[in-house]
Amino acid sequence: MNSMDIHRILEYLPHRYPFLMIDRVLSCDPGKSVLALKNVTINEPFFVGHFPHHPVMPGVMIIEALAQAAAILTFSTEGHKADPSIVYYFVGIDNARFKKPVTAGDALHLDVSLTRHLRGLWKFHGTARVGDTVAAEADLLCTIRNVKDEQGR
Repeated sequence: MNSMDIHRILEYLPHRYPFLMIDRVLSCDPGKSVLALKNVTINEPFFVGHFPHHPVMPGVMIIEALAQAAAILTFSTEGHKADPSIVYYFVGIDNARFKKPVTAGDALHLDVSLTRHLRGLWKFHGTARVGDTVAAEADLLCTIRNVKDEQGR
């Protein structure tokens, strides 16, 4: 699978405005890696309070964008799309580093590689870049859970 426009992304991710953090998938190699794009605009809801005098994208939102790119990689690897009966959860975030502020007008490139898949756990390394500069990176651990199973606990 090469690229995805926003309509195709909406088939893979359950997220919607204001929490959808992927605008385009530039390339996706199922089972290996994905490169996605988040265009950061001044209209982002988090800029209202973070910070009004100097708009900076919160680091947790950058990590969320990396996780959404990882979800696209997972779902494309598994060969299925978003389903209301399943939820894609964070299980862990390790080695998160924030190296450059991301501001309004930046094109945030999200490069996520699958490093391990074992017994329902997916481990990724994600790097967020603005141009050639690393803005943030982290190792992400995620899993897929059936919502109906969890509600019946």
